[in-house]
Amino acid sequence: MTNQPRKINHAGEPKRGQPIKIKGKRVIANPIRHQSKAEVKPISGKSRPSRPSSQPSLEIKPTEINSTEDNDLIYGRHPVLSALENQRNLNRLWITTRLRYDPRFHHLILQAKDNGTVIDEVEPKRLDQITDGANHQGIAAQVAPYDYTELEDLITQSKSVADPVIVVADGITDPHNLGAIIRTAEAIGAQGLVIPQRRAAGITSTVVKVAAGALENFSVARVVNLSRSLEQLKEAGFWIYGTAATGSEPLHTVKFSGPTVLVIGGEGEGLSMLTQRSCDVLVSIPLQGKTPSLNASVAAGMALYEIYRQRSLNTHYLDKLPTFSLKK
Repeated sequence: MTNQPRKINHAGEPKRGQPIKIKGKRVIANPIRHQSKAEVKPISGKSRPSRPSSQPSLEIKPTEINSTEDNDLIYGRHPVLSALENQRNLNRLWITTRLRYDPRFHHLILQAKDNGTVIDEVEPKRLDQITDGANHQGIAAQVAPYDYTELEDLITQSKSVADPVIVVADGITDPHNLGAIIRTAEAIGAQGLVIPQRRAAGITSTVVKVAAGALENFSVARVVNLSRSLEQLKEAGFWIYGTAATGSEPLHTVKFSGPTVLVIGGEGEGLSMLTQRSCDVLVSIPLQGKTPSLNASVAAGMALYEIYRQRSLNTHYLDKLPTFSLKK
């Protein structure tokens, strides 16, 4: 039998909602305050109470809601060029007249127009307004929602290479850090990234901008349960290495081999205890100065470099092998 919570009434306070008679009138003491229409959040699948016709409507139509992840904005020549080259779904493109006829963009813009993208030639001042004064470099685009990869598909894709590396970001909330991690991971050769759905940054325009085009060639999976996903990666043959300030093994002493997952903790908090328990090995980056910790993206870059440094030492290139003469 479950224990039901008890309501506590303070001494001298009438019970909420109980009638009190005052000079023949019936008054409700401490009436329950119902939320106004503006305070009630819409719940899908449930009907709304009717509103008196005399009150102005405060309902916001779904088309009027701007979501930074549903219709996101990217700007800058390199991010937009990468999106055009990879034929990413763009809803609208704003570009200056001078840049539109640039050889790097012209044929890609024509291709995007054929695919349904609305092309607007605008003045730089208009781009200043659209990007809120950011360094747009003469071009900006509104992109469709980011198409996250399923974890199962990411595992299958990664297994197409020998000794794949997948990065897991545990609670990275700063989009600049997330974008920098993606840029480094893609540049150094990792196969993809896994991020949690809750309490973490998603793929926004800031992430796309900082990643500088890396997302067009890099898969990101967004999962509901990070611990379960780590177990799924273990079942697929990956070894899980978590970075922690109190890690038991210095980074340079750990031998990274086989399919590898590198888990990076969030800003300030680091790896959660649940995530740490899901790791096979905890590693730390030895620091000699007085600064107690490193930025998450910097730590990710150092750990990824160490992984690939070790693997490059075990890779033998035929054109660099020593040759031996058979002549006496």
